Amino acid sequence: MQHSSWARISGTLALVWLLIAAMTACSRTQPEQAVRQQLEALQKAIDARDTGAVQDLLAEDFIGNHGMNRRGARQLAVAVFLQHRDVGARLGPVTVEVRSETEATAKFSVLATGGNSGLLPTNGQVFDFETGWRLVDGKWRLLNARWTPEF
Repeated sequence: MQHSSWARISGTLALVWLLIAAMTACSRTQPEQAVRQQLEALQKAIDARDTGAVQDLLAEDFIGNHGMNRRGARQLAVAVFLQHRDVGARLGPVTVEVRSETEATAKFSVLATGGNSGLLPTNGQVFDFETGWRLVDGKWRLLNARWTPEF
């Protein structure tokens, strides 16, 4: 009887230890996962040609290349969507660095494609991105972005 009680106690302790380890791991990666999910949402918004959804992912004080603000980013998206019937954005590997509970950075490359006919895009360019993210009212928003074309 003593042996089975000890087995139950040790089994329970192992389960509790596993749950604590899992919760600790989840709490450490939660900001990283949230930023990755927002990047996926941004890609889906671009693929859907949804300028409103693109803008909703940006912080109110967003700043991009050459001082582009949130409104300018939306205008750029509108222009690209008008110029190209088919627009795509394919993210390469993403590296996320969590700086605090409310700030993170993400670096990645993007293959941006556009075209007006056929199965293959008529235009394509790879860009390297460095982005900053901030937690605003419980949601991660894109605070800043800097991109450079790869040649």
